[in-house]
Amino acid sequence: MPITLALGLAAAPAPAPAPAHAQAAAIDASTQVRNEDIVRRAFEGWAAGRSGFVELLAPDVVWTIHGSGPVAGIYRSREDFVERASRPLMTRLATPLVPKVHHIWAFGDTVIIRFEAAATTTSGDAYSNQFVWIFTMRNGIVVEAEAFLDLVAYQRAVDTSEAHRP
Repeated sequence: MPITLALGLAAAPAPAPAPAHAQAAAIDASTQVRNEDIVRRAFEGWAAGRSGFVELLAPDVVWTIHGSGPVAGIYRSREDFVERASRPLMTRLATPLVPKVHHIWAFGDTVIIRFEAAATTTSGDAYSNQFVWIFTMRNGIVVEAEAFLDLVAYQRAVDTSEAHRP
């Protein structure tokens, strides 16, 4: 009996390799964890007064601000986004814009961040906004971004405060 059992086990087929979709899921899971960590560390640095999220952006990032108003639209590079969307607000803030992250969700190459940020404008008014950003990442950098925020609050800060030189 032991010989028959041993021969039966020896003749058993080798386990099949993991299906391609299982291998892809494992890669997606590690990408997801890495992307979430990269974004979380960038926001922690921003909140601590160190470099912000701009370093995460690919030079040719496509950034879309949804909604209506002067700043809504599509920006086709990091420089375009910084100059036409970020700088108009940042130059009207007397204190740093400090983010408070509520949640970060990561799904493969997509990272969603829900946060609020506040500062004081150069006119002394409080600026506060709620944001949802959706990033598509490749190799640890953001290649596409979508932003949802209160554009009325953004525009009010830009329109009612004097710009200062950064």
